[in-house]
Amino acid sequence: MSEPQSQQPQSQQPQSQQPQQNQQFFRDAPRDAIYIGKKPLMAYVTSTLIQLANQPYVTIKARGLSIGRAVDVSQIILKRMENAGYKVGEVRIGSETVQSEDGRTRNVSTIEIEIKRSS
Repeated sequence: MSEPQSQQPQSQQPQSQQPQQNQQFFRDAPRDAIYIGKKPLMAYVTSTLIQLANQPYVTIKARGLSIGRAVDVSQIILKRMENAGYKVGEVRIGSETVQSEDGRTRNVSTIEIEIKRSS
């Protein structure tokens, strides 16, 4: 009986190591970056505005299919908050090589949009 229990955690270890690496990546991420994912759009707008209240600039980062959502977030901040005085700084586009679950390497597009407070 003790053998199946000892084998079970071993098979779970590779699965549990992946989230730990991702969690560490986000823990080490800079505080002035907002990573766009699958949450509602206004959650990212709110997070960006909160960060801009405390910092001179915030970088909105996305890759793949989330790039359009990153552009939407930046445009909502600029258009809806015209009186607050925000502007777009640098916009960087690029690509990353990512290994998919089936073992193939793929190129994924990335974007970084810098939003600044106008002084």
